[in-house]
Amino acid sequence: MPFAAKHQFGEINGTRVSFVEKKISEERMQFLKDLLEYNGFEVIVQEEKRKSEEDPQLYTVGVTDMMFNPVIWVYDRKLKTKDGRIVSADYWFQKKEETKPQYWESMWD
Repeated sequence: MPFAAKHQFGEINGTRVSFVEKKISEERMQFLKDLLEYNGFEVIVQEEKRKSEEDPQLYTVGVTDMMFNPVIWVYDRKLKTKDGRIVSADYWFQKKEETKPQYWESMWD
């Protein structure tokens, strides 16, 4: 899943947010929530409406900081993991636990 092309804004439960990701799994939601809260953001999560009980529960994640844009924060190396490493694009997308190589070294994989 690539980054969203545009910085998206909206509301979750009456609170203005900058959307991080929409229609994601619970596992992905928890990963992003933990990472963003560790980096000092107030995270708001909303459950998406399901068409039927058999459909998986999906979530939308937003932060109250209207200036937050995941593309900028990841590629400007502003986010940190709990053990102090800089978050790479591969780490953000949960492709690798390792935060190296940097995005420009893995672009051609």
